[in-house]
Amino acid sequence: MEAQKNTKKYWALCFTWTVILFTLFALHREFFWLALPGTLTYFAKAMDLF
Repeated sequence: MEAQKNTKKYWALCFTWTVILFTLFALHREFFWLALPGTLTYFAKAMDLF
């Protein structure tokens, strides 16, 4: 049986980046793309995809 990784830190970072993403989308749409890599990276880490 494989040991489960603790992904709480990655979920917290994912939600933080998601808030930043929506804030940038609402206030400065031209900078929306800057928060996208952080959101997707920490979502993948939280899902333990890599």
